[in-house]
Amino acid sequence: MQWTEKTRRIKNWLVVVAILIAVAALLASRYLVRDLQREEQGKMEVWAKAMEALNQEDEMTYLMLVTQVMESNNTIPVIVLDSKDQVMDYRNIDDTTSVREYAMRMKQSGNVIRIELDGDYQQVCYDESIMLKRLTYYPYWALAIVMVFALVAVFAILAAKRAEQNKVWVGLSKETAHQLGTPISSLMAWVEVLKESYPNDALIPEMAKDVKRLERIAERFSKIGSLPEPVETSMNEVLDRVIEYMDKRTSQKISIKGHYPDHAVMVRINASLFEWVIENLCKNAVDAMEGGAGKIDLWLLEEDDIVAVEVVDTGKGIKKKDIKNVFRPGFTTKKRGWGLGLSLAKRIVEEYHKGHIYVKSSEQGRGTTFRIELKKA
Repeated sequence: MQWTEKTRRIKNWLVVVAILIAVAALLASRYLVRDLQREEQGKMEVWAKAMEALNQEDEMTYLMLVTQVMESNNTIPVIVLDSKDQVMDYRNIDDTTSVREYAMRMKQSGNVIRIELDGDYQQVCYDESIMLKRLTYYPYWALAIVMVFALVAVFAILAAKRAEQNKVWVGLSKETAHQLGTPISSLMAWVEVLKESYPNDALIPEMAKDVKRLERIAERFSKIGSLPEPVETSMNEVLDRVIEYMDKRTSQKISIKGHYPDHAVMVRINASLFEWVIENLCKNAVDAMEGGAGKIDLWLLEEDDIVAVEVVDTGKGIKKKDIKNVFRPGFTTKKRGWGLGLSLAKRIVEEYHKGHIYVKSSEQGRGTTFRIELKKA
């Protein structure tokens, strides 16, 4: 199993654990709110009984104690109505202009205690205290804040990790280019010697092309990590060079063809790096054919202010579940592969050329289409 798959599973488990913790926190706060509601309801019953005792006061009633119980309520909104729903008294109400409407809402929600009097009755309507209301919403606000901080932390960690990986790849690329420099220079010298010694040998010019090719590869590696200067270039010529290079190094059972407009399509790119992107897509297409026959078509399209390059192959295709992962560093379906080609291709297209690369379509057993979009020069 690829390490990206393992990483994704670990992330999924972490998300599940986080959700379970959040649910547990919400349940715990819910139980706490329920207990407070019961406590407040009990207080209101005591308050109602105090009012009833005050209304039925006689010489045996401790008027001072009753009054103290009533005045001790400083948090719970209370409205006292008579039997005709007229307001008699209220406490802890800020907006006094709609006290009766507020009492009616309390009654509809069932927060009312009836006090029986001599042939009449009163109604004590109450609501949740401000503290209880705040406590009800507090867990959600707390979880939202925790989630925001968690997301910021995750993005910061991922950004730091990505920056560290980038530094590693940049250092490796530049060191590779440096190490290739000396043997390439030596090979170029030896090719010149061979040309002088065997001027009629047809293989020596091909060797010279391969050495030149190595020089271009070293140049590409040296540019990783820096912003290459884009130059107005004919995309037709770029694709022609890729086709010429791939055609000589691919099985005769695989045909590679280009389909261009009649005129030169100009774009601002770094030709060396962009050629590498197209080559990488073509090599992946060849690998997808698994040694069988097939074809690769390079389509150059102009759409308004967009220049698009589509690489269409007749390979085995990509599984739907893998399409979203093909550009992830380390993801590969090959037995021997590092999973870096498409990741670097995406970086070259999107970071260096401000374009877009994606899988336009893929069907198993029929092939895949990669599409690159760039702005016109």
